[in-house]
Amino acid sequence: MSEFIPPAKPIIGDEEREAVDRVLRSGMVAQGPEVAAFEDEFGRHLVAGRECVAVNSGTAGLHLGLLAAGVGPGDEVIVPSFTFAATGNSVALTGATPVFVDIEPDTFTLDPSAVEAAITDRTRGVLPVHLYGHPARMRELEELTRRRGIALYEDAAQAHGASLDGRPVGTFGEFAMFSLYPTKNMTSGEGGMVSAANPEISRRLRLLRNQGMERQYENEIIGFNARMTDIHAAIGRVQLTKLDEWTRTRQANAAFFDANLQGVVTPPVAEGAVHVYHQYTVRVLDDRDRFARALREEHNIGSGVYYPIPNHRLPSLATYAPGLDLPQTEEAARQVLSLPVHPSLTDADLQRIVTAVSVVAGAGA
Repeated sequence: MSEFIPPAKPIIGDEEREAVDRVLRSGMVAQGPEVAAFEDEFGRHLVAGRECVAVNSGTAGLHLGLLAAGVGPGDEVIVPSFTFAATGNSVALTGATPVFVDIEPDTFTLDPSAVEAAITDRTRGVLPVHLYGHPARMRELEELTRRRGIALYEDAAQAHGASLDGRPVGTFGEFAMFSLYPTKNMTSGEGGMVSAANPEISRRLRLLRNQGMERQYENEIIGFNARMTDIHAAIGRVQLTKLDEWTRTRQANAAFFDANLQGVVTPPVAEGAVHVYHQYTVRVLDDRDRFARALREEHNIGSGVYYPIPNHRLPSLATYAPGLDLPQTEEAARQVLSLPVHPSLTDADLQRIVTAVSVVAGAGA
């Protein structure tokens, strides 16, 4: 059988190893000059110069971003159920209530009409997810939140470099979080980056990540230890220089799939949107799980299901959504399958995937 094609493949090269060695030789491995440089470079490269604050995980970035934006007990934050649990978890960790609403089917992102229907006098803000690397419906959500006098935040964990109408994701909300986990479009080994709309939020983020202090032993608020190390920042700085090329490769791989895949529903791209294809997610209309098993067992091709259980049905979060019916979310959870789209794929890999999908889809007909 041909070599296994993994669903994701982090790319760590000699430049990243050399950067880590440089930090280790310096003797300064905790949060220091590498973190500061990474924050500045990330902000200038990806979020139009917004101030950025590095933390030790994407989830920490969401949690601290919400706290810095003033979210807390008694508040509600509207979120999608069709996403990784960290989105809802982060709202709950502030003491606020995550309010789950449905997605629109094309982009798998928050349906603005569902958001408006869920707004109450306790709604503090809306937290859309730019799922799979496609921007959420930010035109409508920006207008809606402005009109209703509530805040807009962004979960951009999977969307480094995505944009809408020429405007980068991470520049719409009061804050936006980018994940730097190993399987994301770029990594720092582990970590997160938060872009902030104003100096007040960025200062609170810096306090919250470092035990509530900017100057040593002058603790101003109750805070966390959510710092990024210089080791991780050094990796991230190198990865940032490679991100644009990797994104172009992901987009080229996706274009090949768009033109050649048969037997599945390929992902559309909204007008004005730039999709960065953290995942290339198709819909399998008949027995998705059988389809994935056949790809793996008969063709040695990996795939992923993101996400098989919506947040509102997870044991950890279901108490926030008793009796909730989200039909588009449930349908997506039954049908979605993410195919390999990462930059390590060869032309032969791409053709193997297309052929395998066609064979498996035909066998299931």
